[in-house]
Amino acid sequence: MPRFNRSFDLSVADIDLIEEALRARGRELCQTRRALSDENPAHMESIRVIEQDQRAGEELLGRLHDQKIFYRPAAQVYVGG
Repeated sequence: MPRFNRSFDLSVADIDLIEEALRARGRELCQTRRALSDENPAHMESIRVIEQDQRAGEELLGRLHDQKIFYRPAAQVYVGG
């Protein structure tokens, strides 16, 4: 039985591109959702699917963020902001 590849070789630029694509997809879904009326029963299934897609994209962005390691300079004082 084939196994999943659990090791990926992605650069920081690759991850940036994936994150930007997910954010752009989220904006498109948001615009589509806003165009649909809550009062129209014909739109309810589409609204549910759009909201599920939005949630899945946001969760993936969160998982990507949680895997990042943020570095601070060790030789000098770090001033955040």
